[in-house]
Amino acid sequence: IHCKSFLHSDGDRGDGSIRYVLTGDGAGSLFIIDENSGDIHATKRLDREEKAYYTLRAKAVNRITNTSLEGESEFIIKIHDINDNEPKFTKDPYFTEVPEMSPLGTVVMQVTATDADDPTYGNSARVVYSILQGQPYFSVEPNTGVIKTALPNMDRETKENYVVVIQAKDMAGQMGGLSGTTTVSITLSDVNDNPPRFPKSLYEFKAPESTEPGSTVAVLRAMDADIGRNAEMNYRITSSDGPSMFDISTNRSTQDGVITLRKSLDFERKRSYTLRIQVENSNPDPRFLRYAATTDGATVKLIVEDVDEPPVFDRVGYVMEVKEDVAVGTIIGSVSATDPDSSRSPVRYSIDRRTDMDRVLNVHPGNGSVFMLRTLDREDIAWHNVSVIATEFNNPRLMSRVPVYVRVLDVNDNAPTFATYYETFVCENAKANQRIQTVSAADADEPIGGHRFFFSLAHEASVKANFTVRDNKDNTAGILTRRNSYSRLQRSNYLVPVVISDSDFPMQSSTNTLTVHVCTCDREGNMQLCNQEALVLTAGLSTGALMAIIFCVLILLSEYFAIQQQRKKEPLIISKEDVRDNVVSYNDEGGGEEDTQAFDIGTLRNPEATEESKQRRDIKPETLHPPIRRTVILPPAHRDNADVRNFINQRLQENDQDPTAPPYDSLATYAYEGSGSVAESLSSLGSMTIEGDQDYNYLSEWGPRFKKLADLYGGEDSDSCRDS
Repeated sequence: IHCKSFLHSDGDRGDGSIRYVLTGDGAGSLFIIDENSGDIHATKRLDREEKAYYTLRAKAVNRITNTSLEGESEFIIKIHDINDNEPKFTKDPYFTEVPEMSPLGTVVMQVTATDADDPTYGNSARVVYSILQGQPYFSVEPNTGVIKTALPNMDRETKENYVVVIQAKDMAGQMGGLSGTTTVSITLSDVNDNPPRFPKSLYEFKAPESTEPGSTVAVLRAMDADIGRNAEMNYRITSSDGPSMFDISTNRSTQDGVITLRKSLDFERKRSYTLRIQVENSNPDPRFLRYAATTDGATVKLIVEDVDEPPVFDRVGYVMEVKEDVAVGTIIGSVSATDPDSSRSPVRYSIDRRTDMDRVLNVHPGNGSVFMLRTLDREDIAWHNVSVIATEFNNPRLMSRVPVYVRVLDVNDNAPTFATYYETFVCENAKANQRIQTVSAADADEPIGGHRFFFSLAHEASVKANFTVRDNKDNTAGILTRRNSYSRLQRSNYLVPVVISDSDFPMQSSTNTLTVHVCTCDREGNMQLCNQEALVLTAGLSTGALMAIIFCVLILLSEYFAIQQQRKKEPLIISKEDVRDNVVSYNDEGGGEEDTQAFDIGTLRNPEATEESKQRRDIKPETLHPPIRRTVILPPAHRDNADVRNFINQRLQENDQDPTAPPYDSLATYAYEGSGSVAESLSSLGSMTIEGDQDYNYLSEWGPRFKKLADLYGGEDSDSCRDS
């Protein structure tokens, strides 16, 4: 581009004394000036779309002195536009969707193209749109670039994807204009315009009769040209010659119709089934319901295949009843099973011995009769539960089982007895017709009307009976005295035979013995003194329990004295040669012995003269607490024993309130042997003879009270008894 000089100074005489200088946008690069003439030239092509104008400044200076001859001049160079840019689309390619079956003129999308030329100068930037490819399906508006459908009801199932080419041309589309193109990819989206259809009108399936309920017996599929949600369908059974035999559902992942079995199949009863199946869209579009049928139907035939089945019992379980006195071999019932197959194979029966380990029952293998192998006892086992197995003769591997419940009926074969073990006492001062015990009965049998027991005194004991039995008519009876006063010295125990009978048939009875101990009682009838056995049993303790208690006390005593020896206390046993453990020896023999100097019996006769607090020899006391005195007033008949009881009670309180006393499970000896004895001293302490050299037969001469003592000391194994 050549620019004619338009810079000239009035002082320029043409002698070369003036030099022109150019500064500003692009000076020296895009624009240069002839310093002699002032002509301005462009060094390369200028692009308006890059920069539309440039601002330059120029001045004239003296070539020698470099001083400005005039003021600096500013000027603007403006670039005139020419059509050198083609239209360009904002995207390439475009992607869009339009529903199938859309009406004519449905807007698909709008495309946009821009031109970099000056829109204010001529038609260089005026764009016009046209479609180069895509007719006759789509069209485009020339001025806006809006693409529309050019055909109505385009079917996605016929053609789904379209490629449309749009052209944008400047110069308003005139000849010589520049143009650009873009591609638009248009997809027809699916609408539910197609109903489902069965490929066949008749389907045939087979299923064995052994198919379990809930199993799938058939799968069929209808076809739908639509996709996605529009292809979802529902199946249903409209008719069937087997009501409630089948169900149908839709597999949502595959849209298959799945037919399942609800009840068991039976080849012998029905060999085939016919079903009518209907299918329809789950989400129909109301706009297209008028164009075609919305449902379709097909026929399904299911053929049942024969399977060899095990025998079938006519019941799911059997209940039989038998009396417990029934004889071995008696038939108590029968079971029945048949082969459901058409061959009708004979059936063989047997007992599952895993359910009858004791071999109580058996079954006839041919007719199913159940009979007894052993005698029964209802009181032992009231129910017998067994399983009977039925197998086919033609195929023994096919078998079935049925439970048989045998209830054993009660027979009155048990006599009533005492409900518990009874042992009571009677006071020496008892009166006639005084009740000393109430007894009841128990019976292992269970009569239908309940128990009714009868009580009476045994006939052999009714003569000179000391006690009588009174039936209370309520399954209990009272034991009553028949005379006034009993003597413990004359007889300490009585055995009362009580006959108990039931009311069932055949009547059963038994004789039960009640032991009555004679005891000394107070005025209120409270027991005070009996023989040792009576005391223990009255307290509710058996002989075994008593022995256990004594054994525990001996263990505790041995542990206690062992601890005392470890603490290096004063030993309780004086003699080292005495090997009998846990015996406390106080070396006192009491007032009944000849050694009256060691112990004053007068102290026992006068409790007021006792010591306030007597210290223990085996424990060093730390604190002493005075005992609390308790005065016991006894009637004159017991005056001889009052001082002894007071003495024992006082010593008991001293031990209870002594904080230094050993544990409760300990033995305390009070060293009192009585107020006098005609037998003199029996102690061997200080004796010069050994026990084996003494003769104790003279003790028997003192009366029955000392006979037992003579037997104990005079026997051959007295040493071993004492050691034990």
